[in-house]
Amino acid sequence: MTDWKSLNYVVVDVEGNGQQPPDLVELAAVPIVAGVVGETSSWLVKPDQPISHFARRIHGISNEQVEDAPVFGYIEADVRKALDASALIAHNAHVDVGVLQRKLGDWECPEVFDTLKLARRLLPGRKTYKLGALVEELGLDHDLDGEDRPHRATYDAIVTARLFVHLAGRRTLEELRDQPSGGDRDDEPALF
Repeated sequence: MTDWKSLNYVVVDVEGNGQQPPDLVELAAVPIVAGVVGETSSWLVKPDQPISHFARRIHGISNEQVEDAPVFGYIEADVRKALDASALIAHNAHVDVGVLQRKLGDWECPEVFDTLKLARRLLPGRKTYKLGALVEELGLDHDLDGEDRPHRATYDAIVTARLFVHLAGRRTLEELRDQPSGGDRDDEPALF
């Protein structure tokens, strides 16, 4: 049995522009090394297409806020460095992974741990598995300042990292690896 702390993880969260397919407007990456949540790296990005009104209502990022932000190509090397880990963690991971694969082209995504699927399996019987509901129930946002809020990449990445560490607990890596979770429906559609 392998200790889950033996892998280096990166927790990611992306916020998009509301177009289809979504383009990146904000990205945060939080390392977890030896079971310890590290410092967040985050970027605002000027998307190719404007941010839709709907997406702005969700994450609060306006076109004016990203007007002077770098285009993705300018920060790509830093993003690749931040994503260099044995495993990637995200809540409703297919959304984040999809955006990253489109933006990074030849990037090879490592093993993925989806906290949405893990929570369904390891915390059965919840009415919802939305990130906000789990964070509130488990008290995972206790010391975040007012600048970070739900649906912003930094906040969501930090609380997802805390959720993963909570779910991992004393489990082995084998116990955490993806197993059936009672269906693959997604409680949290891509809101951007």
